[in-house]
Amino acid sequence: MNFARVAVYSILSTSLFTAIVRAQSTADNRRRLPVRPSGCSEAPPQDAPSSTCVPSSSVEAEEANAPPLLPVEIALKLPVGTPLRIALDQKIRVKKPGAPIHGRVVEPVYVFDQVVIPAGSIATGQVKSIATVSGLQRTLAYSNGNFSPFHRYEVSFNAVTLPDGKQLPIQTTVSAGTADVVHLVSNPAKEKQKGAAGRATDQAKVEAKGKIHEANAQVHEAWEELTAPGKMHRLKGLLLAQSPYRRQYLEPGTRFVADLDVPLDFGATSRTAAQLASVGSEPPPDSTLKARLVTELSSATASRGTPVIAVLTEPLYSPTHQLILPASSSLVGEVLKAKPARKLHHNGELRVVFERIETSDEGVQALAQLETQAQEQNLAELHRADSQAMVGNLEGVEVARSSNMKLDEEGGAHTTDSRTRYLSSGLAVLLAAAASHTEVEHGTTETAGPGVRTAAGGSGFRLTGAVVSLAAKSMPVSLAFGIYGASTSIYANFLSRGRDVVLPKDALMEIGFGSPHAAASQGVSQ
Repeated sequence: MNFARVAVYSILSTSLFTAIVRAQSTADNRRRLPVRPSGCSEAPPQDAPSSTCVPSSSVEAEEANAPPLLPVEIALKLPVGTPLRIALDQKIRVKKPGAPIHGRVVEPVYVFDQVVIPAGSIATGQVKSIATVSGLQRTLAYSNGNFSPFHRYEVSFNAVTLPDGKQLPIQTTVSAGTADVVHLVSNPAKEKQKGAAGRATDQAKVEAKGKIHEANAQVHEAWEELTAPGKMHRLKGLLLAQSPYRRQYLEPGTRFVADLDVPLDFGATSRTAAQLASVGSEPPPDSTLKARLVTELSSATASRGTPVIAVLTEPLYSPTHQLILPASSSLVGEVLKAKPARKLHHNGELRVVFERIETSDEGVQALAQLETQAQEQNLAELHRADSQAMVGNLEGVEVARSSNMKLDEEGGAHTTDSRTRYLSSGLAVLLAAAASHTEVEHGTTETAGPGVRTAAGGSGFRLTGAVVSLAAKSMPVSLAFGIYGASTSIYANFLSRGRDVVLPKDALMEIGFGSPHAAASQGVSQ
């Protein structure tokens, strides 16, 4: 009886223990299975909270699997005011309005990083108007022996033909022509002193532009050699300038700056995120930025702190062929020193410094489109720099030869006097003195010789004075011409007001880039 009871108890205990163990195992398994929250496409890992829909470790995988950013569209449009630099390739007589003019574009025109008007494009137009010479101007010209004073004129260009034959109608406002343009540099030896990074940057720029852009550069250089006035050309012009009557011509090589009055649309292009990855980054050391001055700057009106703005005319690339600064990016600076011209022939001085770079509107818009795509795909925020600090000094500028301008090693601009001013004034005084002397020979008194009389007359009234003085054979006439020439020479070279430094609107400049100083960096960050 007892044995049967023990057997029953053993069986019941074993069954109960087995049931408890199975129940606990089921409960543990249920706790270990991940619970999929409502709305989730997959279950989170076992150690993740039940509220987690996607495991944190899959964020990188999701970004890696995300579709690439689409290329952004960039409009290729030249706004109103964009300058076209045009040099005449034919001699034009300035006689009546309507005369056709013909020239070539000497500097490529960029939109963003693409050339839309290559150097060598043909520009055609006409002489728009010829102004009459006022009575005062005519009188002053006659007093200097010039009986055909030059007329002021206006020209306009109305069409540009690209190298591929496509013709673009344009409307322009054209500045006065410059017959002789010189390229001034602050440090001619800088090219030899450039470091490896600087040389690599220049080489990368050429390679990044490609063969088409390189061909444009070769056309530009060949055109420069063709139209640059030589010594004989300048000598011929100097001799013709002594003539009392001469026809007015526009010589080949005369440069004009034609500002667009109506925008030009060249469609659109696209750039990928990889191509825009370096836009807005810091330029490499020893970089040279090519820009144009937005407004005229003169030592006569500027003062320390006067704002200065320039616009890039060419894009800047990194040594790895990445675009850093698109064309039309702005360089913002100020006048560091301005000294106006004064009496007694004290010339003016001007120095500017650039402190900030602002990425072009096209670049900012392109980066903004990429940022929008990144935000929509929950990707990391893209780096963008609309503005950054810099230190830039003027290293080169193109001006008219007649401006007599020089650049010092620090980028300061100042006007200079002719090295022959002492010689010319001294010679004029000697001729006046010689014309007043008489020679006593064989008991007779004669005036100065014909050579002295001719030279004295030419000193006062150029060729006209020389002829009149020689024909008159009169000491008072020769002396009057000589004294007039000596007095005007002394006044012009020593007593008159000096010349101011004038950097005209749209003047081409080369700006050397340097590291920003602390104050500039803080100003940009604020």
